[in-house]
Amino acid sequence: MQFKKYKVHTMIKKGSKINSILTGSCPRCQNESMYLDKNPLHLSKVLKMNENCSHCGLKYHLEPSFFYGAMYVSYGLNVGIGIAAFIVSFVFFETTIEQSFLAIIITLIVLFPFVLRLARNLYINMFVSYNPKTDQK
Repeated sequence: MQFKKYKVHTMIKKGSKINSILTGSCPRCQNESMYLDKNPLHLSKVLKMNENCSHCGLKYHLEPSFFYGAMYVSYGLNVGIGIAAFIVSFVFFETTIEQSFLAIIITLIVLFPFVLRLARNLYINMFVSYNPKTDQK
């Protein structure tokens, strides 16, 4: 039985969903960021997005209130992160239940801006696919 060798840089290359999700770039052309400010730590601008992609013209708000669905994605991500924080603190660091829940709260607060953007990136990539023809403009 042979296993194909996958390299990380080939999985994250332009044209893959992972590239668009991790970089926050336009899911159709992947040439520019969807966000006005690329740094998610600027909390006042964390959800400020361009209206359209200046390269391919994709309208990011596909319909009114489009990103309300990203709240469900964010909820799932936060549950997974909370479970991981609990397991790491309780099992590996052998903390008390109270300390473990404190670790969950701190972890979720610290990762909040990253989860917000990641949820939006995941959600829009569920509906829009990469189109190599838009790269030729």
